[in-house]
Amino acid sequence: MNKQKVALITDSCSDLSPEQLRDKPIYVIPLVIRCSDGEYYDGVNISAADVYERLKTELPRTSLPLGSTIESTLEQIKAEGYEKVIAVMLSSGLSGTCNMVRLAGERCEGLEVRTFDSLSGSLGAGGVVLQLAQYIEQGLEWDALLDQTEKLIRNIHAFFSVDTLEYLLKGGRIGKVTAMAGTLLNIKPLISFTPEGELGSVAKVRGRKQIQSKLVELVRDSMKGVRRFDLLVANGGAPEEMEELAQRLKEEFPGFENFWSCEIDATLSVYIGPGVLGAGIIALDG
Repeated sequence: MNKQKVALITDSCSDLSPEQLRDKPIYVIPLVIRCSDGEYYDGVNISAADVYERLKTELPRTSLPLGSTIESTLEQIKAEGYEKVIAVMLSSGLSGTCNMVRLAGERCEGLEVRTFDSLSGSLGAGGVVLQLAQYIEQGLEWDALLDQTEKLIRNIHAFFSVDTLEYLLKGGRIGKVTAMAGTLLNIKPLISFTPEGELGSVAKVRGRKQIQSKLVELVRDSMKGVRRFDLLVANGGAPEEMEELAQRLKEEFPGFENFWSCEIDATLSVYIGPGVLGAGIIALDG
């Protein structure tokens, strides 16, 4: 049920699969990845697996979505009969995508567009969009949807492991000394989003075997005072380990309302490489 004719917009860094998008009013805007042989569109003609292969010989560059893609998406939404749009975009701490969509929405006649900075990405932003799609199906009114969007964004708790610091170094996200020290000591950092929407280290473990236990611990710490929640997992080139992690999380926190999994997108994979695991919750009662 979508009596208010509300559509959702997000970008490819929300990591929503075709199955998750099916029969939902969700439109995905791809970020651009520039490689030695041309430009590609995240999730359209380049995947995370493609990026992992390219990282062996080159460092692709990421770029904002095309303005024409944003405009054509808004026109498509309008042509399909929607009247209102909620856009939940990749953190402004990592990309200018959110501001591009906000400006395009302000220029678009015939649609009421409200754009939100997720201050997150991947499973966090994707989880918000999927939850909003449920609320739309349940018939939540427009003002309530806007209020819920703000609450959901405030209540994202998402954590990611990084198997190697090599690509963060090459991408200019960390310094050489930090990367060398981490590599020599076999340090595996766990990162999350700061309140400003930037990536920040929240924990470190020595060796890959400790990653899953630390992710479970971080999720447990985020559960304090939470009664209703969605549970989230992600992987970048580590699907078997993600399934193990998913089982551990389901056993540890069986009261979830939704359980969503995703594969890290091509854009974020440029900076964090393969072997990534992620876990988190979105609190629904805060």
